[in-house]
Amino acid sequence: MSSLLSPIEDAIKAIAAGQFVVVVDDEGRENEGDLIIAAEKATPDKIAFMIRHTSGIICVPMSPERITELDLPQMVQHNTEGHRTAFTVSVDYRFETTTGISASDRSKTILALAGHNSKPQDFARPGHIFPLQAKEGGVLRRAGHTEAAVDLAQLAGLRPAGAICELVNDDGTMQRLPELIEFAREHQMPIVSIADLISYRRKKEKLVQRLQARSLQTRYGEFQAYVYLSVPDNTQHLVLVKGEVDDGSDILVRVHNEHLVDDLLGTAGSCVLDTALQTIAAEGKGVLIYLRDGGNLNLSFYEQTDAEQTDTPERLHEWRENGIGSQILVDLGISRLRVLTNSNWRYFGLESYGLEIVEHVALGASKARDARS
Repeated sequence: MSSLLSPIEDAIKAIAAGQFVVVVDDEGRENEGDLIIAAEKATPDKIAFMIRHTSGIICVPMSPERITELDLPQMVQHNTEGHRTAFTVSVDYRFETTTGISASDRSKTILALAGHNSKPQDFARPGHIFPLQAKEGGVLRRAGHTEAAVDLAQLAGLRPAGAICELVNDDGTMQRLPELIEFAREHQMPIVSIADLISYRRKKEKLVQRLQARSLQTRYGEFQAYVYLSVPDNTQHLVLVKGEVDDGSDILVRVHNEHLVDDLLGTAGSCVLDTALQTIAAEGKGVLIYLRDGGNLNLSFYEQTDAEQTDTPERLHEWRENGIGSQILVDLGISRLRVLTNSNWRYFGLESYGLEIVEHVALGASKARDARS
């Protein structure tokens, strides 16, 4: 697919010049393309073009700092949307607008959201524009169009905000890659992938730092323990490594998201952490990455617990935010993964880190499923 796409540099130049860019994601994820422009360049004629060629639901991805500045709370307390897209309350700019739905009104709202001097009281709620909160770290943290829009704006030297909407065909169906490429060619726009944007940023930035390392005795034998710092949110994560994992072989990997109550007390008889460690120990080599929500770790005071967890439906959606875990695996010298999981979720954007899942290994069962089937 990369041979059909534009260089990321072309997209950055287009965004800086106030032009549109088409951004596509993984064909196994949404398999859609978004029309993206910098929010501060969203003039009425640009918004009219966007409305004409897209679904018309225009969103404005912004940095977490900007969301806080404008006092934009999340639309719902418990987000059950499939990709956990962080919608805030919808808004309209209150000044020199009418109903808020016209291209001119929506342009004014988008420009105000990106403006230096706008304040929370400048916006009516609800409205016709849908702000989105991007993750700190951008596409290196979460491989979504939300983060891609903010990253491209920042790389272009502009305010960290964009205007995005999904491209559709004349019959209302979503455009897929062949149609997206033809649309970009017809309108002389760069078309880039989120995977290529991840690769571009990886060459220039790093989101994780290794802070500590020491051997750690567990009930399943000795592991090498590491603490990694996630730079965007200053969170420290624990990694347990068994054996030599940087030899190019297929490595058992368990990426485990912290859930304090489950991990300390266990629920419904689950014992995922124990099972993962036991499986890795029996293999003689492997990695368990324990991704934490916040706070600090000090290995001097760390005690192995009898931790338990199930792959609950709610937490299975966290697969999209795999950038931190991916960078840790790269730092450990791993490229081929045998993922320990009981879920059927696919992981997207891994190829941008030089990672390949060669097998899914079921926890607590002898059967393994080839990830390519």
